[in-house]
Amino acid sequence: MSESTKVALPAGIRAQRLVMRAVGKLPAPVVGALGRLAPTNAAGDRIDPVLASVALAADKVPAFDMYDADPTRARRKIDVSSAMLAPVHPPFAVDEDVVIDGPAGPIPATRLRAGTASRGIVVYFHGGGWTIGSRASHDGPARDLAVDAGVDVLNVDYRLAPEHPFPAAADDALAAWRYAVDHAAEWGVDPDAIVVAGDSAGGNLAAVVSQLTRGEKVVPALQLLIYPAVDLAGETPSRTEFATGRFLTKKHMDWFIDNYVPDVAERADPKASPMRAADLSGLPPAHVVVAGFDPLRDEGIAYAQALRDAGVPVTLDRAGSMIHGFFNMTMISPAARESARRAARAVAERLDADD
Repeated sequence: MSESTKVALPAGIRAQRLVMRAVGKLPAPVVGALGRLAPTNAAGDRIDPVLASVALAADKVPAFDMYDADPTRARRKIDVSSAMLAPVHPPFAVDEDVVIDGPAGPIPATRLRAGTASRGIVVYFHGGGWTIGSRASHDGPARDLAVDAGVDVLNVDYRLAPEHPFPAAADDALAAWRYAVDHAAEWGVDPDAIVVAGDSAGGNLAAVVSQLTRGEKVVPALQLLIYPAVDLAGETPSRTEFATGRFLTKKHMDWFIDNYVPDVAERADPKASPMRAADLSGLPPAHVVVAGFDPLRDEGIAYAQALRDAGVPVTLDRAGSMIHGFFNMTMISPAARESARRAARAVAERLDADD
């Protein structure tokens, strides 16, 4: 296993992990009974009771809160909490660290392949508000995707704010895409079989790369946008409805956006807010995932519709019972696992269709 994605868990966290694994194995009738007591949102969705408890912990327990005045401390917290919830996989056939030649220096990344064969490559950008998160914090979702879609996953450690504000992350994401294109043949993969993907801030970067590469000889076969942040200059009803208490809050969003794009005038730039692009035609097909209890829900839905209106093929997975970040919670939530599998199927089907 890549040393760069290993996270040492303190004894107390290891104990919590055992509890979480047990929760993830609760019988369906028990989860269903708990679910009938769970709150609903304005759209009538009922929150997954297991994820509701995670959201409560994030709201009440400092160790689970993504916000911290010290970004370094916040990054450590998300690495540990994500590792606590990460699924266990057998050893991978390919599990290697690589270094990408970025616009401002080396960009670390890890390439994963579960088996001997691969349909293609997914260039994956982790979430974390362009401020926290890493290839270690998102090693679980990356491995799930590699296994379920039968692909290589290039898990990218792009530069983070506030040390490296906009457009550093977007520039690194584009460099990582070009690296995958240049190395696909070396890895035994067709350069036309490359998907760009990410969750939250990473979904933003995947959408941006899809726009920046439009018209080039090699473009993404699919853009997989998992609860993406696509409009840093706007407001939506879901941002108001879920401003507090659901893992990602208004406090977090304000902190992330202030760190990444401190100049308010730049927040409407399509390189920061892909929703604001004047023309969305000719972009790669998209699979968009949104969570029912997520401040980013409505902008994800709106971006999917805007892509459709521009003639782009789109599938939209409305995971109504989920909270933000649920692709990191597949170990404890069967519904989260099913949505992740649907995303992987979308990748596999698109790559198979292009054979």
